[in-house]
Amino acid sequence: MKSGMNIKILIVDDILENIQVVMNILREENYTLSFATDGVEALELLKQESFDLVLLDIMMPKLNGYEVCRQLKLLDKSKDTPVIFLTAKTDVDAISKGFSTGGVDFMTKPFHANELLSRVKVHLELSYTKQLLQQKNMELSLKSELQGARLLSEVEENQREMIYVLMEMMESTSDETGQHIKRVAESAKLLAHYTDYLSEDDEDVIFHAAPMHDIGKIAISKDILHKPGRLTEEEFTVMKTHAEKGRNFLKNSKRKLLTAAAIIAHEHHEKWNGQGYPRGLKGEEIHIYGRIVALADVFDALTHKRQYKDAWLVDEAIEYIKSHSGTQFDPKLVDIFIENLPEFIDIVQST
Repeated sequence: MKSGMNIKILIVDDILENIQVVMNILREENYTLSFATDGVEALELLKQESFDLVLLDIMMPKLNGYEVCRQLKLLDKSKDTPVIFLTAKTDVDAISKGFSTGGVDFMTKPFHANELLSRVKVHLELSYTKQLLQQKNMELSLKSELQGARLLSEVEENQREMIYVLMEMMESTSDETGQHIKRVAESAKLLAHYTDYLSEDDEDVIFHAAPMHDIGKIAISKDILHKPGRLTEEEFTVMKTHAEKGRNFLKNSKRKLLTAAAIIAHEHHEKWNGQGYPRGLKGEEIHIYGRIVALADVFDALTHKRQYKDAWLVDEAIEYIKSHSGTQFDPKLVDIFIENLPEFIDIVQST
């Protein structure tokens, strides 16, 4: 990642005092800071130069923050620039609209200095990692064109290396998360193995892609991600965005492992009866990889302690899976799960 002095951040707010507060906080990291006091001025700056991140107020004269975000995403210089909304608005509609226009995060004024610094750092790191991933994919595509089939194994190995890097980012949030994604990968591979229309290649793909199922959560505030107890409606709205964020983070790759990971990240919270998210897909509209990881993920999550809940007994978790066959889970996969229970239990009890 670039050093602090080489990172350029644009602050957009119609109140100069608010801009000064943000600048005073960010100067601790030696970022290069610019500001605009309205949306029109901000877009002019974005047309002239590139920024690594934009901090954007919503309620402004001339153009509000939503419209600024929409327009900057149309500019070549800024279409991939992360936008964090800074606003006094806290309702669910405002938060949802912020994400739908292209924002990556939403901070409510007033905020703590450490929270702002932490959020900015996370999204700068995510953006940098995404750029590296895109660059790597471009390099791999070029190599593949030049060397053809002889480089196929090397390409896949590079994909695996990138997945392992991103897995380490997930594991860094907690040891609990790291062990969970490893067990989910094992259980998902086992389900794929017993699904008669999937190949050995599918087993390998799902094993390496499944650990990425919650990659979008690295863009969710730790205050929400690790909150003890139930989330508020507003917090859950933010939490649910991780499926779309995970897909967006991986979607530009044409390589099979990362393509599979994008599908899994996007669809593993869909439900067989169509009442899941983010798109409300139903039945076999949900990709088989998403259906497999959905079952593996829930079984492992239920049987292990989290900050917001105690671990369930294995028998309780099994009854939950059985009782939600045909509603939450693919009934054929539930049958496979029940027929091979000892192997799945061994996995969830392995660490």
